[in-house]
Amino acid sequence: MLDKHNIATQYQQIQNTICEKLEFLDSKAVFETENWQRKGGGGGCSRVIQNGDLIEKGGVNFSAVHGILPDAIKKLFKTKNNNFFATGISIVLHPNNPWVPIIHLNIRYFEMDNDLKWFGGGIDVTPHYVIEADAIRFHKHLKHVCDNYQSTFYTKFKAWADDYFYIKHRNETRGIGGIFYDRLTPQNTDLSWEQIFEFSKTIGNTFIPIYENLVSQTRKLPFTAQQKNWQYQRRSRYAEFNLVYDSGTKFGLETDGRIESILMSMPPMAAWVYNYQASANSNEAKTLDLLRKGINWVAK
Repeated sequence: MLDKHNIATQYQQIQNTICEKLEFLDSKAVFETENWQRKGGGGGCSRVIQNGDLIEKGGVNFSAVHGILPDAIKKLFKTKNNNFFATGISIVLHPNNPWVPIIHLNIRYFEMDNDLKWFGGGIDVTPHYVIEADAIRFHKHLKHVCDNYQSTFYTKFKAWADDYFYIKHRNETRGIGGIFYDRLTPQNTDLSWEQIFEFSKTIGNTFIPIYENLVSQTRKLPFTAQQKNWQYQRRSRYAEFNLVYDSGTKFGLETDGRIESILMSMPPMAAWVYNYQASANSNEAKTLDLLRKGINWVAK
């Protein structure tokens, strides 16, 4: 049987490991830690890193909250249950160098009673400049992880990510996707609760090797002021998605979550250039052409 407190404890251990390894990887900045309590029940630990050699701003947040479910969330979940428990980790890293991508990871567990509980999460990458070789390695890594649990997971969760991380009003994906999943239970996976929990932890533990691979060849690449401005432009799309569409942001706000932790994902600086048009055949234009659903990266 699953124990929600054990799930929370193991998630926080993953948070600690990731923060320790990110400090080593950055080599300059260290995390600020703030433990907080939620008025309605529970709390969390927000860990933020800023002005580093690699990371301009990032957060690795843990929470374990409980209480009365707001009416808006009950309507969303189509339930009449009042009490809830939710725990998880949320990570967003905004790099200094525009050749290094933004990366996001979330793993979570939600419970209202013994009959209504599930796991969700995912990991996705938002490059300012899409480097196809890196995109291929990233997706192949995810497929390998998913295949260890169920052969259908990668294809299903990759398509889910394409659909979820889609900025409808821009007609473009937020980045190159990754995997996204929600409401995983034994009934819809043919896995036990313990196996689904192991899958969730594996996604969390794969964050560092994935990120190390993404930054190893890009963090020291030279860049121009124009390329930095393009990074600000892409960050604006990231902010738009999180404020308009992201379900985690909406859930946090509706459940009286801690605002600083909820909006940790916002970039340190962004720009909204009016009617920006990329030059033909430029790296910017090539990136925009790859911000679409359905690209089969593992077949490239």
